[in-house]
Amino acid sequence: MERVSLKFRIYYFFLAKAICFFCLFWIFTTPAYAYSSGTSEPDSAYFFAYAKEKNAGREGLLYVWSLDGKQWNSIGTELAFVKSDYGRWGSEKRMINPVLFPRTGGGWSCAWQLSTESDGPYAYTFTSDFFNWGRQDYFIALNDLDKSVVSFVKNSLLTRDNISMNGESLRGTKLKVSWSVIKELIKHYDLALLKQKQWSERSVDDDARFPGLKPLDVKLTPKVGQTKSISDMLVGVFFEDINYAADGGLYAELIQNRDFEYKLSDKQGRDKNWNAKTAWRMDGSGQFHIDSINPIHPNNKHYARLQGEGILRNIGYDGIALNKNEHYDLSFFGRGTVGKVPKLKIRISTKDGKILDEKSVIVDSKNWKKYQLVLTSNETCKDAVLEFVFTDRQQLDLDLISLFPQHTFKGRKNGLRKDLAEAIAALNPRFVRFPGGCLAHGDGIENIYHWSNTVGPLESRMPQRNMWGYHQTVGLGYYEYFQFCEDIGAYAVPVVAAGVPCQNSGAHGHPLGGQQCGIPMEDMDDYIQEVLNLIEWANGDKNSTWGKVRAAAGHPEPFHLKYIGVGNEDLISNVFEERFTMMYNAIRAKYPEIQVIGTAGPFFEGTDYVEGWKIADKLNVPIMDEHYYQTPGWFIHNQDFYDKYDRSKSQVYLGEYAAHIHGRASTLEVALAEAAYLTALERNGDVVKMASYAPLLAKDGYTQWRPDLIYFSNTDINLTPSYYVQQLFGRNNGTEYIPVEAVYANADVEVQKRVAFSIVKDPKDQSLIVKLVNILPVAVNIQLELDQLNLKGDTALVAQLTGKLDSKTVKPEEKTVSVDKLKSQQLPPYSLTVIRIQSGAK
Repeated sequence: MERVSLKFRIYYFFLAKAICFFCLFWIFTTPAYAYSSGTSEPDSAYFFAYAKEKNAGREGLLYVWSLDGKQWNSIGTELAFVKSDYGRWGSEKRMINPVLFPRTGGGWSCAWQLSTESDGPYAYTFTSDFFNWGRQDYFIALNDLDKSVVSFVKNSLLTRDNISMNGESLRGTKLKVSWSVIKELIKHYDLALLKQKQWSERSVDDDARFPGLKPLDVKLTPKVGQTKSISDMLVGVFFEDINYAADGGLYAELIQNRDFEYKLSDKQGRDKNWNAKTAWRMDGSGQFHIDSINPIHPNNKHYARLQGEGILRNIGYDGIALNKNEHYDLSFFGRGTVGKVPKLKIRISTKDGKILDEKSVIVDSKNWKKYQLVLTSNETCKDAVLEFVFTDRQQLDLDLISLFPQHTFKGRKNGLRKDLAEAIAALNPRFVRFPGGCLAHGDGIENIYHWSNTVGPLESRMPQRNMWGYHQTVGLGYYEYFQFCEDIGAYAVPVVAAGVPCQNSGAHGHPLGGQQCGIPMEDMDDYIQEVLNLIEWANGDKNSTWGKVRAAAGHPEPFHLKYIGVGNEDLISNVFEERFTMMYNAIRAKYPEIQVIGTAGPFFEGTDYVEGWKIADKLNVPIMDEHYYQTPGWFIHNQDFYDKYDRSKSQVYLGEYAAHIHGRASTLEVALAEAAYLTALERNGDVVKMASYAPLLAKDGYTQWRPDLIYFSNTDINLTPSYYVQQLFGRNNGTEYIPVEAVYANADVEVQKRVAFSIVKDPKDQSLIVKLVNILPVAVNIQLELDQLNLKGDTALVAQLTGKLDSKTVKPEEKTVSVDKLKSQQLPPYSLTVIRIQSGAK
């Protein structure tokens, strides 16, 4: 291999020394704070903690320090060392009148008001060093805290200090602390700055970051003797009904608001036009109103009553997409109420009135009856409408009006949109996590997702508000989720709430919002039984109580559930731990074969992460669910994140992750950062059991979260670069990892970090799979030592994803090459290369 010249080696050596000297000088000196470290350091200093009053403390707890109590210096540029995590983003997360006071047993306590009401709710937490904070707990009123704490809080509020800094008057708690406390806080802040600078790096700036960089030579030598077993289900998918992913998306139903159950509360009053008539329109002299007397089912309380003559139209989800000569199942529940037997014409038409097909139906029952027919479109139309034409001054009731393509995924009734389901299946996911996410634990305890409300006949299912700001019919329910998993050969990983709602929940009439409004303890036994019923429904004999429900739906054989998630990126509080522990112990006692997946909060660090893992260690939770959405720079610089994990403890499910850039675009730049990180997950596949990108689906024009893996309209789908990364790893998974020794012709660690690789073996067909990621602006010349691998095949399939960093449409290209040519190959700048060496005799 060609080596870099002596001149450049000397240059990089001195450059590295200069960078190290600069970083050490920056961290261990503090000119920005008007005091330098050294032998003349003071013994103590004044420490002042406050929250900004003008924004109700939403910026969190801020610190300043002073030697004389007059000249104050900020620790960080308004860096919050702890923030309130109570209630909703924006309207809440308030920290009002925070006070610090000594904690019994050592350290410090912090308490603050959560509302401007003097007798309103309070929060409490604690720390030993002012930057590592314990759990936050919330109380209906100050007097609900421990009596000793109440006394401290009241006294501290009366003795709060006022200081002036930069012309601004601040009110908070002033303490005298050891100088070492201040020094550690400053070092903590400086380290955070250094990390922030590193993690904010973008590949689009590489030309400036690596001026004059030449193509890089790398020699890779597999260490076959160190081969280890890794998870056989590393890459999966996470489905959440966000971005209209279910109704109007993966769920193939074409009629919007088919059950007339839309409510103003679905959007919490923000859309005054959102109601039981949404997506429906009456033309003509007839009357159309919503009634609820003697409904089809108590869970489906509303229906349409039609009187007179007219046409009732449904526009679907911004139009009904139909294909020429395809068949569509039309069904509805109807009943005549007074007068002659109603006769209906049912047709599909263009929005301009051209009839695409038409059938007639006589509603011949005074009681609810299901009517079914088939419509066939005589042309392709992107924005058709469904029409019910009624005449002769009839009066009739209609409910659960459905138009369903027969051409669904696997031809399933009440099934999935074929192209979207096929795109998910093409990822070759080893598991599917559902139904959320935040959706699973809901916005408040009344909004928790209850699996049993989503199985059985459609008319008996209980629709509800989707916490992402719309409506969920639950037509796509637990039966459909499990059937989809079975159809694509993936493990089902249902997620249930851990007895608490989303940490960002509102109060919804309860004394406390957020997760502190957990399911009341007197109701927890019933809730735990509901979760146990889920396992019986999935795995029980067809003659068991819940197995009968599954069998009645058409699946007498068990679904063979193995995993269940309890909780989702929760606030780890005492309220959470008490309920999670009850649920965990109950599941383990009755179904010890089920692997429970716990939760470690929404970030890769911080209080929830630390406290979640403490619970895992205490209970021996088999798998812990971690979530983090970070910058491409974070993924590049943290490829060793799981190298440090203790293999004797819980395994990890990285349940939600994605690389985010400004604007949240889905580009090749973010996809390659994710690809590099996936090679690290493979390397750590002995502790990382599962991983899934999030979110999965997003409908054009109805997106609450970006980026997403697949974007779609009523007729088209758009597969992102991140999708193809997931697909390349999903289709080329292995169960044996072969470590690799790398020798670089460039000593710059920052260059080396941007070349990632992994080698795995798939024992199913004995294929060897090599993944190579180049996140550099220059080519990388790879010398791959293959001799010791005892390869049997002559050829290899090579898939390569490369292009411009801002590309949103790049796709991998495939070719077949001889194995001999793989020993020396060139990786294009900004590329992912996956090599699958086929088995076979030479």
